[in-house]
Amino acid sequence: MKFRDYYEVLGVERSASADDVQKAYRKLARKYHPDINKSKGAEDRFKEINEANEVLSDAQKRQRYDALGANWRQGQDFQPPPSWGQDGGASRFNFSGGDAQGMGDFSDFFSAMFGERASQFGQGAQFGTSFGGGKGRAGGASRAAPPQEALLEVSIEEAFNGATRSIQLRGASGKIRSLNVKIPAGTIDSSVIRLPGKGGEADLFLRIKHAASPRYSSSASDLIVRLPISPWEAVLGAKVDLVLPDGTIKLSIPAGSQTGAKLRVRGRGFSLKKGAKGDVIVEIRIVIPTTLSEEEREIFEKLATTSRFNPRGVA
Repeated sequence: MKFRDYYEVLGVERSASADDVQKAYRKLARKYHPDINKSKGAEDRFKEINEANEVLSDAQKRQRYDALGANWRQGQDFQPPPSWGQDGGASRFNFSGGDAQGMGDFSDFFSAMFGERASQFGQGAQFGTSFGGGKGRAGGASRAAPPQEALLEVSIEEAFNGATRSIQLRGASGKIRSLNVKIPAGTIDSSVIRLPGKGGEADLFLRIKHAASPRYSSSASDLIVRLPISPWEAVLGAKVDLVLPDGTIKLSIPAGSQTGAKLRVRGRGFSLKKGAKGDVIVEIRIVIPTTLSEEEREIFEKLATTSRFNPRGVA
């Protein structure tokens, strides 16, 4: 079995304070939580982070772990000393539930350190649901409940202009409560809103997702607008109305514009700090009429016979 360096897992020094451990754990837990991070390996990383926190956030288990010394390196073969566990081992530790998605499946190294897997301890332990948290610790000690995360989908217009949304939260007891959440103007996709103390006994972190829209999308602080134009506007150029979430502006379409061409309107995107703004990226899409009047058909037929333009080669 391989030795696990829990300090390296959380990215903290061996001298780190309990607060430093919690800060590091919360940052990593938000990043790798399976409800938020769907990338390959994120769930395993989340479990590893929880295992490290389970040890380093508890004074007794951390002292026991530190007794091994700092000479072991992560990944080296590990075998507990012969006298290990003669003092009662893991039987002195009471494991809290924490997050049911990551706290009940610890490694063989953890088992060797503390006698048996965490999932075998305290069969009556209460595991937190989406907005619950761990409770008791050995000897009456306690630790802060782990942060809770949720995904909140909002429209581009809501994120751009700001809005207040009412969301429903189901607590560990199953009770549903309503919470009004303010979406600040200029909230970009994948940004996180922190709501102190709103996750039961912990903070609630809402990761914002921009909903799909036929007109808008986003890239960081830039607003992307899909603009349909007519063939004659594309050929001759034109001034058209460009509808944005906060109003309408006039946009000049250059003559000879092609589908897929991009125009940039600076300073009209998502609001940033200190008054700065992202840009608007306009994606041109030429739309062909499907219903023609007799006069329009005659014009197109005349164009077809007189034009020397060949889109599949040189005229």
